[in-house]
Amino acid sequence: MSLLFFILIGIGAILSFIRVIIGPTSPDRVAALDTMNVMLTGLIVVLAYIFDRALYLDIALVYALLSFLETIIVSRYLEGKK
Repeated sequence: MSLLFFILIGIGAILSFIRVIIGPTSPDRVAALDTMNVMLTGLIVVLAYIFDRALYLDIALVYALLSFLETIIVSRYLEGKK
């Protein structure tokens, strides 16, 4: 079950990364980057469950917060760029 999860997260992350690189517009790239960050946060949470390490939950929380701030900052930058 967890192998299927890792495969699906890996495929999703690769597709999101491709979208970040070749996205036709900047908002598409920001949305793809946000999607990839959400998937990676979920991956860290599952790793915390599998390895039974609470530290990984703290890392996932900080990563989610920083990725959220990154999305807001890039969106505000693109909004002011018009």
